[in-house]
Amino acid sequence: MKVLVAVKRVVDYNVKVRVKADSSGVDLANVKMSMNPFCEIAVEEAVRLKEKGVASEIVVVTIGPATAQEQLRTALALGADRAILVESADELNSLAVAKLLKAVVDKEQPQLVIMGKQAIDSDNNQTGQMLGALTGFGQGTFASKVEVAGDKVNVTREIDGGLQTVALSLPAIVTTDLRLNEPRYASLPNIMKAKKKPLETVTPSDLGVSTASTVKTLKVEAPATRSAGIKVKSVAELVEKLKNEAKVI
Repeated sequence: MKVLVAVKRVVDYNVKVRVKADSSGVDLANVKMSMNPFCEIAVEEAVRLKEKGVASEIVVVTIGPATAQEQLRTALALGADRAILVESADELNSLAVAKLLKAVVDKEQPQLVIMGKQAIDSDNNQTGQMLGALTGFGQGTFASKVEVAGDKVNVTREIDGGLQTVALSLPAIVTTDLRLNEPRYASLPNIMKAKKKPLETVTPSDLGVSTASTVKTLKVEAPATRSAGIKVKSVAELVEKLKNEAKVI
C-alpha cells in the first residue's frame, strides 16, 4: 500500500511571531522554520504503518518555496521513502493547496493520504476536507487512532461528545489529531541517509493547476496588548471594582 503524506513548512512553534512594520504579513526574516507539528504526527503514523508491514512506500509532499526541501529531508530522515516539492513562492489558500494535492494524488495513486488536521500558522482546518471533496475519497478527520484492515481503514475521531469510529473504504484521507501518536526524533545515520533519497521538484504549471486566489489579505495586526491584572483582598472589594471601574454589574 502506498501512503502519501502532506506536510507544511511553518514558523517554529517556539518562536514568538512578529508582524511586519507595514502590516502586510508575518515577518519571516531570520525566523526558525519547522515542519507543522500536526504534519509530524502524520509522518509518524505513516512510518508506523510501514513498520507494521501495512504500507509498502511512503511519499511525502509539500507545497512552498525551495527552502521547504528542509522539511522534506526531515520527513525522509524520519522514514519516508521519497519526496515531492511543489515549488511555489505564492501565498496559497486552502483550496489552491487542495487542488495541487489532488493533482499529486492523481499522479501517485496512493491508497491512503495522511495529513495534519490543520497548520499552526493559518489554523484553517480546511485542506483535508477540500481534498476529500475534490477526490471523492472517504475522509476521517481529527484521528486519534488509525487501523488498516484489508481494504478498509478504521479511524477513531475526536468529537465534542467523545469518540467516534468510522470505517472508510480505501483509498481514503485521514487528518491527524494530537493524541494519535508521539513523533520520533530522526537519528544522525537516518539524517545522512535522507540526503541521498530522491526528491522531485515540480511546479503548479507542471501539474496543470492554477493557483490564482480569490482571497486577498488586507492587513495583519498583532493582538491588542492586555493590561496587567490586579489582586483584591475581599469579595466586597471585587464587587466594588466590577461595579464602579469595570461597570459590568
